[in-house]
Amino acid sequence: MQQATQSISTIHFATFLSPVLYKTYEYIAAYVGKQIGCSTSLKAGQSLEEFANNRVDIGFLCGLQYVHMKKQPDCPVELLVAPVLQGQRYQHRPVYYSDVIVRSESSYASFDALQGCTWAYNERASHSGYNLVCYSLLERNKAPHYFGKTVVAGSHLQSLQAILDGKADAASIDSHLLDVLRQEKPEIANRIRIIDSLGPSTIPPLVINTRFDTYTKQQILAIFLSMHKDVFALKELREGQIEYFVPVQDEDYDDIRAMLTLVQ
Repeated sequence: MQQATQSISTIHFATFLSPVLYKTYEYIAAYVGKQIGCSTSLKAGQSLEEFANNRVDIGFLCGLQYVHMKKQPDCPVELLVAPVLQGQRYQHRPVYYSDVIVRSESSYASFDALQGCTWAYNERASHSGYNLVCYSLLERNKAPHYFGKTVVAGSHLQSLQAILDGKADAASIDSHLLDVLRQEKPEIANRIRIIDSLGPSTIPPLVINTRFDTYTKQQILAIFLSMHKDVFALKELREGQIEYFVPVQDEDYDDIRAMLTLVQ
């Protein structure tokens, strides 16, 4: 896989997810470039318009963002792959959870016991931090004001910090992010407690710009699907709690669509 069509000089990657996994995404971008025979770059994505403007070629994207983009008449992306995470609860499927966390000394014991609490969430554009939480409340015949107060933190990491600082009682955190954080920072793991897990939901995918021709997309797909067979690449993937990648289809994100329809 040393030659791509379209005379690609650089494949531009962007992550629209938490910076906690930036190092892993950086390795993945470099690995793809090495295998396909071109340079790569990775940046934190600023706007989904960067796909339409051809400033981003491959993106790590929240499933909810993908669902919103697919509503566009000329959607500039299509699905490429999604990660399968380490851990028995993921059952070798491209899924993840929203882990409901509190401080370790908190008296709260479950999602159903959070009435009147101060709840932190990252942003409305997040499935794990907002969409799934609203859906889970509806499932339980509870309105959003079930929480006594809500705080818009701005990111999963800021939601976590709000809990550590005592500014919020609980939050729902992307389980992939939390798995990595608990591995890298055991001091944080000791200060929080998971009291519930919402989901599973189909995990955030990697999407590819539709400007690429079919042959090039198939080359890139093959690299992702075989990456875990490289012993050195597998070690790097596991640093990010990833076992391997699998192909995903648009219908795999119907679970997120269905929740969004009820929440809107």
